[in-house]
Amino acid sequence: MQIYLNGLEKQIPDSLDMAGLIEMLELTDQRIAVEVNEELVPRTTFSGHLLNDQDRIEIIHAVGGG
Repeated sequence: MQIYLNGLEKQIPDSLDMAGLIEMLELTDQRIAVEVNEELVPRTTFSGHLLNDQDRIEIIHAVGGG
């Protein structure tokens, strides 16, 4: 299926959940925030959040500093 990841078209397997996408992108151990169709997705719900064709996903890396 096709999604839009940070504004770019990307093909992903059907029936993929957010946890699977994060793993596929090798972001498992990263500090990130995820939004799907302008709705924040809590990390605790990644494994149950199924992705749909044409979803618009934004993944933002958290950066610390002072």
